[in-house]
Amino acid sequence: MSEAHQPVTEKGHTGSIENQKQPPSTGFFVFAVAILAIVGLMVYVNLAYTPSGTGSNLSGAAKEAYERDQSLRLQRVGSVELQLAKAKHEPVTGEAVFHGQCFACHNPPGLPAAPHFGDASAWGPRIAKGFDTLLTHALKGFNTMTPQGGGNYSDFEIARAVVYMANSGGANFPEPAAPAPAADAGAEANK
Repeated sequence: MSEAHQPVTEKGHTGSIENQKQPPSTGFFVFAVAILAIVGLMVYVNLAYTPSGTGSNLSGAAKEAYERDQSLRLQRVGSVELQLAKAKHEPVTGEAVFHGQCFACHNPPGLPAAPHFGDASAWGPRIAKGFDTLLTHALKGFNTMTPQGGGNYSDFEIARAVVYMANSGGANFPEPAAPAPAADAGAEANK
């Protein structure tokens, strides 16, 4: 009953390469098999999901149906149009600029340092400096106010808003004159 037991020796884990002197072609072989498997999978997927005809070997109604389906798959989903902003637009009124940009700071409760709409006592010292000073402050900023209050209006539109707000506080500034229309660039070049 005694069987001879073979001594068990444990080998360290060495992976698929048992011998360090194994030729480098084994690594190349493993790499080539992996590449072939990927290429084979790509060919299989391409054949499995491609219609039986590519359109060139179809005829009649089948070809028309194939082309219709293809055009539906390739149709444009959306489009983007880039246009220049219109150079000529009707200027915005002073009241519209006030409600669109100035309202947040110059309407009660607004900012404490900003003269509020219709507050004659707050507007009085500012009106005394004149329209040009008020317009310069509105266009370039003053104290904590940013240029144009952060808006994007023309100088003429800002001037209208200054007149609207100052007149509500007791001024009697006339409505600013509209700027002369810009000369056409083509007409300017022909002179």
